[in-house]
Amino acid sequence: MGGFFAVAAKESCVLDLFYGTDYHSHLGTRRAGMAVYGKKGFDRAIHNIQNSPFRTKFEKDAEELQGNIGIGCISDFEPQPLLVHSHLGSFAITTVGKIANADELVQDCYNSGKTHFLEMSGGSINQTEVAAAVINQKDSILEGLKYLQEKVVGSLSVLLLTKDGIYASRDRLGRTPIIVGKKEGAYCLSFESFAYLNLGYNDYKELGPAEIVFMTPDGVETLSEPGEEMKMCSFLWVYYGYPTSTYEGVNVEEMRYETGRRMARRDEKNVQPDYAAGVPDSGVPAAIGYSNAAEIPYTRPFIKYTPTWPRSFMPASQAQRSMIAKMKLIPVQPLIKDKKLLLVDDSIVRGTQLGETTEFLYESGAKEVHVRPACPPIMYSCKYLNFSRSTSEMDLITRRMIMELEGEVTDELLEEYSNPDTDKYKAMIEAIRKKLGFTSLQYARLDDIIEAIGLTPCKLCTYCWNGKE
Repeated sequence: MGGFFAVAAKESCVLDLFYGTDYHSHLGTRRAGMAVYGKKGFDRAIHNIQNSPFRTKFEKDAEELQGNIGIGCISDFEPQPLLVHSHLGSFAITTVGKIANADELVQDCYNSGKTHFLEMSGGSINQTEVAAAVINQKDSILEGLKYLQEKVVGSLSVLLLTKDGIYASRDRLGRTPIIVGKKEGAYCLSFESFAYLNLGYNDYKELGPAEIVFMTPDGVETLSEPGEEMKMCSFLWVYYGYPTSTYEGVNVEEMRYETGRRMARRDEKNVQPDYAAGVPDSGVPAAIGYSNAAEIPYTRPFIKYTPTWPRSFMPASQAQRSMIAKMKLIPVQPLIKDKKLLLVDDSIVRGTQLGETTEFLYESGAKEVHVRPACPPIMYSCKYLNFSRSTSEMDLITRRMIMELEGEVTDELLEEYSNPDTDKYKAMIEAIRKKLGFTSLQYARLDDIIEAIGLTPCKLCTYCWNGKE
């Protein structure tokens, strides 16, 4: 996924940039970087953060970097920010999103005269370098950013640092957010709205879809007005967004509470568990919402050990992710043994981790484990953001169950299986329940997710659940 942060200040920006970028660590897995501009020109630091947190890797850099304007990022794959020297001048650039047509854009650059790109390991090309190359096809940075918005298939938001200030370009359809904060003598740009609050900034504005602004220590100027069409990623509220963040006026934590409440009302007390519980961390608020609405006590039958274990999606291999997911959940035996548990998780993707968690609860003495994912069945891998490391759609447990039931997976079947009012949907849910060993299984419905978010449905992307952009 990835996240970014930027500061333009009348004094040094480095500490604000350091802490604001660090507050995005939940969004990235592999690389992080900061670039600043000051009296000595551009300066930059990039580190691998797979095995150490951002603060540990960048504490020394925060002492040495000097500048009053800067950008920082947490990245899934690519080393960022990049320093670029071109006919548009020198600049640093970082991106969030996914260029689905990167090969096509690279070829366009070759055809227009760009002779080479630097290869990363595995032969891939840094998508942020591709973005810079596309921008450089035009005669100004603003025109280049507009051109990039037009050319990218997928989604891409950009921060671009020059000696004079910082450009910010939100993805053409606003799939990811950019929020502006303000305090005395400084402005900031942030993916997460909470990242600047403890640094003394207040909410100033949220960029609209495709909006491009230019930020200096003196203000934020809109250079390209926002578009009317928006397809904000719904999964940000369900999982990736931090609980204290607010997007388009909708707080993540409150949305998750409301999802839990709606799931409880759908259940209509069909099950009678002793306790409701959430899989830490993102399943917890929906479980609390369920517990309150169903009037079932909320407990923590396992505690997440956080001092040393990273997030389970961070390691590259599924085996290592599964091992870490298991290792960091410590059981509370008295709250599990001989108990009927209702377990809420944010989602089921492959099913591996939740299946192992359920097995772990049974081994710890649970009588029943009722599972309630806080979003609909995931039917499609996201093609707009780097949400999944899956190399095949068949990694999704929904696809595998449809294959077992039908012997094939077609677009027509996917449409029918994603409709919760069909018999095929019910058969798929039952197949997943049996496969993973749940006592019962009921997913949140898409209409409830949309209502819990509260935005007009046409402004939300729900592709991963129903294939509709």
